[in-house]
Amino acid sequence: MPHLQIWTAAHVLLGGKVCRGAGIVTDGRSVVATGETAELRRRYPSAAVVHKGRYLGPALVNAHTHLDLGLGPTFAGSFPDFVRYVIGGSGRRGRAAAVQAAPHAPQKLLGDIAAREEVVDWWLREPPAAGVVYWEVLGLLPPRRERELLAATRARLERWKRLERPGGPRVGLSPHAPYSLTPGLMRGLVELARDLELPLVIHAAESPAERDYFLHRKGGLADLFREQGWPLDLHPTGLSPIAYLAEVGALAARPTLVHGVQVDEEDVRVLAEYGAAVVSCPRSNLGLEAGLPPYALYRRHEVPLALGTDSRASAPSLDVRDELTLLEGYGLPIAELLHWATSGGRAALGLPPAQLQIGTKLEQVEFW
Repeated sequence: MPHLQIWTAAHVLLGGKVCRGAGIVTDGRSVVATGETAELRRRYPSAAVVHKGRYLGPALVNAHTHLDLGLGPTFAGSFPDFVRYVIGGSGRRGRAAAVQAAPHAPQKLLGDIAAREEVVDWWLREPPAAGVVYWEVLGLLPPRRERELLAATRARLERWKRLERPGGPRVGLSPHAPYSLTPGLMRGLVELARDLELPLVIHAAESPAERDYFLHRKGGLADLFREQGWPLDLHPTGLSPIAYLAEVGALAARPTLVHGVQVDEEDVRVLAEYGAAVVSCPRSNLGLEAGLPPYALYRRHEVPLALGTDSRASAPSLDVRDELTLLEGYGLPIAELLHWATSGGRAALGLPPAQLQIGTKLEQVEFW
């Protein structure tokens, strides 16, 4: 008979619930039983009880990062200045930076944004993790150039889809942000994602500067547009970024939105109506002077939430457990945070829930 152990932890995620006083029984290869620790000890009296730490359950998910921005240095300052920082160092992005950063992302289920073709090729040929690698597209272009970019994007995505393998990472599409794409290009990319059945993620409502730009054409982002010589009349004014995404039809595709910090109750109601999920990156948002999302509003309207780290350019680590620690310090309950970091993360990546159950392989069980 195999040697059995009862594994438990302070917080055990079983059956979609975070439990105390619960655990699993393992034979060293897979899960052979789950339940309350007292009941497991009664059923398996010879099994040693092993306490595995704070958490035992399915793997945590880092639902948003940019590995191809490398390992920093981490920027601190306003969001418009961060955009300047990324633009100024864009030549450093690429496969070498992503390969360097990957070992520092301990979660092995990621939602990663790639801005270079070589990074997507690497993800699909030498996967650093499971999950989704999203091809990022930006463009404030005239209509003729929009059509050219859409055609080139389709060709790339169709080639990458042919490289996907069962159980491996999927290719997704990331129309970067409301302000960094023309309305026509945003519409075209969303339609392309729907046509190719791709996971879709959009950065949105990340900073006060973005909201000021859309509502009033004022603030730091509007100043950046003027500084770069980008037209200020490409987007409608008087709408929040979320209302704008609804108007151009992007929310109808049920994208995952990243950040969602600068929103009001009407924005959150709209997201709930369309069934959009939101990935929160709290350390990045605080570092870029954007604040924290209104979690209570999201909870009230039942908008699904997940957690991500963003890149090392805006956060000091690529470990989503550090996001949990931060938000615990703000008084958010750990049981809720663990849901965001597991089931919420998988849902944000378009994956089914994972549960510990009889037959689950031990390598699929996470503890820390």
